Amino acid sequence: MTNDPLLSPAHILSWDVAARRLSPVDLMDALLARIATYDPKLHAFVEVYAPEARLAAEAADMAIRSGHALGPWHGIPIAIKDIIDIEGRITTGGSASRLNHRATTTATVVRRLVNQGMIVLGKTQTVEFACGAWGTNQHMGTPWNPWDARTPRTPGGSSSGSGVAVAARLAPWALGTDTGGSIRMPASWCGITGLKTTIGRISTHGILPLSPSLDTPGPMARTVRDVALLYDLLQGPDPLDPVTRGRQATDPMPTLEHGVRGLRLARLPAAERTGVEADVLDAYDRSLAVLAGLGAEIVDITLPFRLVDFVSMTQIMQSESYFLRGPTVEDRSLKLDEFVRSRLLAGAGLSATDYLAALRHRDEMKLLMEAALTGVHAFLTPSTATAAMPLQEVDQKTTPTRFMRFANILEMCALSLPNGFTAGGLPTSLQIACGGYQEALALRIGHAYQQATGWHDRIPPAAA
Repeated sequence: MTNDPLLSPAHILSWDVAARRLSPVDLMDALLARIATYDPKLHAFVEVYAPEARLAAEAADMAIRSGHALGPWHGIPIAIKDIIDIEGRITTGGSASRLNHRATTTATVVRRLVNQGMIVLGKTQTVEFACGAWGTNQHMGTPWNPWDARTPRTPGGSSSGSGVAVAARLAPWALGTDTGGSIRMPASWCGITGLKTTIGRISTHGILPLSPSLDTPGPMARTVRDVALLYDLLQGPDPLDPVTRGRQATDPMPTLEHGVRGLRLARLPAAERTGVEADVLDAYDRSLAVLAGLGAEIVDITLPFRLVDFVSMTQIMQSESYFLRGPTVEDRSLKLDEFVRSRLLAGAGLSATDYLAALRHRDEMKLLMEAALTGVHAFLTPSTATAAMPLQEVDQKTTPTRFMRFANILEMCALSLPNGFTAGGLPTSLQIACGGYQEALALRIGHAYQQATGWHDRIPPAAA
């Protein structure tokens, strides 16, 4: 055990608690003290359930000491994105219009974790209605990216608070959701690891929807191993979510240590490198060299389209989100983020023909991508074209999801993990995209890379 348990990843905390080297109460007290110290500036949490969390830690401690532990995760804390319901708790969805919206159900993902004995620390900030990749929120507040102690920068969204909380060691891990990059964006800019799962792999029951055809919950943590362990707890069929039926769980742990020797990994085509920051490209090229040194074969592929083309393929998301949120965004008496309102209103002008044509076009592009990746185990890209930007430079009419959106539309899975730092000390990130339901493979590749590097161990200056 390290001297400071908050520097340990979740799986080490689990070992230490099980071995009675660390008490769940001491762990909870340390986390709550850290949140009290750093979160007034970082603003990662909407609400911290301090009294209840400490009571749960005391109960976990007594159960473990009496030989009644629920399992290896009993007493381990977790943070939850504030679009995920917990019965009796407020779910704002990042909107000031929902400050009194008390949930009447508990999301399946939360129920599965609580059944393992995990303790919910609280709810983390999100872009309003999870609709935005920069991580900003006009009325509820934008979390502070902890990698710059002086200048407020983009934390990445929409799972902004979860990314900041994990990066700043306010929580060992957290839940987020990814509809167009919303787990991978904060993972990239906050220097942590996040997994975009395949549609239907993890239940969305009890999660405020943005675009049901694209919404995917997933884990966010500092290490690939923690992400894999949390993913394994979350996945599997749920009778309350029809999309998950027939999707049997695939344990990623047996293959996690198998390395990358013999795998064929596709690099970014030369044409896709334009417009990417030099430091980001340097970190990306070094990542390819590391994986090649571990025995992977780095290969070239010809894409049937430009990745940026997917940024403008918004008809599916716009149609579904307007169907769900139309009455709310049309009500001008409600205090909504003006940029989010504008994004959601864009769906008002789309017809059923537009929507169905977009679905058919997606299916056609899936076939083209599958053909392009024949014989390839994963497609590697930078997660983002830039490091985190100063908030004052953000153009809200644009999106930073250039390298991410394709995975959502083509129903792939993708892992983002730290792969370096810019000259200014901001984290860069590698994205490992695999075919649908190949999460175990993406995690295996990411774990091999992370075992050979140490980027994930650094602590942000605003949380040091």
